[in-house]
Amino acid sequence: MMSQFTPDAAVLAGAVLVALAVDRAFGEPPARVHPVVWMGAYLGAAGRRVSRVAGGLPRPGAEFWGGALAWCLGGSVVIAMAAGAVSVVQDLHTLWQALLLGLLLKPLLAWRMLRDEVQAVEAALGESLGAGRARLAWLVSRDVDVLDAGQVRESAIETLAENLNDSVVAPLFWFAVAGLPGAALYRFANTADAMWGYRGERQGRDWTWAGKWAARADDALSWVPARITAALLALPGTVARWRALPAQAALTPSPNSGWPMAAMALALDVRLAKPGVYTLHPAGRSPQAADTAQALQRAARVVWALGLTAALVAAVALISFAKAFA
Repeated sequence: MMSQFTPDAAVLAGAVLVALAVDRAFGEPPARVHPVVWMGAYLGAAGRRVSRVAGGLPRPGAEFWGGALAWCLGGSVVIAMAAGAVSVVQDLHTLWQALLLGLLLKPLLAWRMLRDEVQAVEAALGESLGAGRARLAWLVSRDVDVLDAGQVRESAIETLAENLNDSVVAPLFWFAVAGLPGAALYRFANTADAMWGYRGERQGRDWTWAGKWAARADDALSWVPARITAALLALPGTVARWRALPAQAALTPSPNSGWPMAAMALALDVRLAKPGVYTLHPAGRSPQAADTAQALQRAARVVWALGLTAALVAAVALISFAKAFA
């Protein structure tokens, strides 16, 4: 039994190491070959068919089931393509499997891009408030023109914490659970939520019903990873911080995004707020430039921890496999 399990564990762990190494060295692949870009293209085209024009006559049933069917169709194609890729490499040597699966996994996670974008907001803010707002607009959909410097940093740190889960921890979690198809389906679900999961109007379309399935699917798939991300960000937090975390996380409308954001707010002892929606750790201070740097360091430690865990799993799996044939 051990000899049957360990090669697969070594391949999965090795693929994670390859993906993280490629991400660190090269960042994102070109858009023309990026699977998440392809997912977005499909979702954009399908979304225009299943959602209604803002102000149009509501059709709740047709919009909901149209969105659900379009999501399921796209998700099925993503799973099939990922499973097909796995079938091509599964008979190769363990090292080749790990290398090729790692290359296929890489576009499904994006730590370097997230880090660089948050750093770019802080650098722009150092030039002027207007520059900081303009750069933040690349990352968030809220109105940035009314934000002061502290609120710009709050938004950037929130984005870092939330997307650490969406772009790193959750894809790796589902890769560990269900291999490449699991990671691919998660990225599809998360992309669909980002494009469709709105309560009301966005970009001339009404997503109240058409995006409901996408939003709930992302909630379900993100539930466990979001809490893992929060725990990793909170370490080695005090007892008081651990006790405060659930209540603070519950202040956001999302059942998941509040967990990593609240963990980051408590760990840095800063206030993180979205005006008119929520305020996390209201007793905290307004974040400064040093807090953005500390947030990036804390997030980087989470990524390093995941990499070290993968390295340990690969090492133990290979040693156990070797002993089985000694």
